[in-house]
Amino acid sequence: MTPRLDYFAANPTAMKAMFAFEKSVASSELEHSLRELVKVRASQINGCAFCIDMHTADARKAGETEARLYLLNAWREAPHYTPRERAALAWTEALTLVASTAAPDAAWDGLAEYFTDAEKVALSLLICAINSWNRLAIGFRAVPAFKAA
Repeated sequence: MTPRLDYFAANPTAMKAMFAFEKSVASSELEHSLRELVKVRASQINGCAFCIDMHTADARKAGETEARLYLLNAWREAPHYTPRERAALAWTEALTLVASTAAPDAAWDGLAEYFTDAEKVALSLLICAINSWNRLAIGFRAVPAFKAA
């Protein structure tokens, strides 16, 4: 696949704003491991190879296990995730697929026991951010770095 456009070079002002948004989300009270799981899961749903590659690598560097990364696409059936992570992943799927899910009450209600109101906002903004990055990377055909085994 050939990239369509270097969107960073084409509009640095807009990209600086996007990075500022990303930085504010990254400095939230959500734990790093949870942020990476959310980024990978949304990227899986959206089919963003560039972001899956980037965020699985980031997660590994932060100590995430291979098993949890491999099973993320089937998190409901795997015992590897905490209740807090499960609530976040359900909300990630609900917001990422909002056109078909309409952000159901069950996914929202599932956050109540595990997230403060401030964390619910931070999580929702994180989901918004990764979905935006996915759309940029897919739309402009960002290519993941290839590393031969």
